[in-house]
Amino acid sequence: MEMQQVRYFLALATTCNFTRAAEQCNVSQPALTRAIKTLEDELGGELIRREGRLSHLTELGRRMEPLLRQCYEGAVQAKALATAVKTGEFVSLTLAVSHTIGVELLLGVISELYRAFPSLQLKIRRGSAMEIARLLKSGEVDLAVAGPLSETWDRLESWPMFTEAFELVLGAGHALALRNEPAADFDRLREERFLIQVAGEMVDAQRERLAAHGLALAHAHEVDTDRDLAALLEAGIGVAVAPASAPRSPGLRRLQFPELDLHRTVQAYAVTGRRRSAEATTLLNLLRTTDWSGRLADGYC
Repeated sequence: MEMQQVRYFLALATTCNFTRAAEQCNVSQPALTRAIKTLEDELGGELIRREGRLSHLTELGRRMEPLLRQCYEGAVQAKALATAVKTGEFVSLTLAVSHTIGVELLLGVISELYRAFPSLQLKIRRGSAMEIARLLKSGEVDLAVAGPLSETWDRLESWPMFTEAFELVLGAGHALALRNEPAADFDRLREERFLIQVAGEMVDAQRERLAAHGLALAHAHEVDTDRDLAALLEAGIGVAVAPASAPRSPGLRRLQFPELDLHRTVQAYAVTGRRRSAEATTLLNLLRTTDWSGRLADGYC
């Protein structure tokens, strides 16, 4: 099946007239008729039936028309996109970011990237450690920013950005938050219901550390996203532990939790040997050279 045949059929489906369809497609009527006949042979039945001066779509033609239109429009869009990429008018960069890292943290480097490449199309994909490893390995993303990944292989490259501690996070109206103390009351935590973000990179280590300190997790609430975690905490439904760079909210309070003794290193990831665009190389250099400790201390400014 050729796109030219599909284009002729769509014109004919719209006009229901071979002469007008040929004029619309700027071809002779015999050429259009032959193309339609070839398409019918490939699809195994008549698409349009002539009855005197009138023509109408057959049942097969009616069923095929929306599918062929979608196919044709997709081909046109793909051709336009390929032309734009070839001429340098369009560049796309896909970045995978862990569920537990707020994109606000990356806005500084993204802004610098856009100043250098104003026509860039940025795509951000979210995922767990396992999902980010898969996206990198399959080539679906150019770079990634995450904590420790669940899978490593010989072509996976990584560059440490910063190391951070995990903190206790709870709603601003929670009784522990209202005490106005910088650190968590460890004894009181044994009475609290915890929330676990199961998509976090260090969820297993988090469970182990909490359980080792006698903090009950048998009936812990489980969520996938940081948005859901924040919503439940703001509503006063339990407490959680999260890395210092995790998304922040005015409705949340963070307390130091040194007894947990849990840290993670956030890294930039890429795949060695895979060709990188100038945009991807620039972003990787920005991720590697930014003073992340300063940004974290300044509240992501």
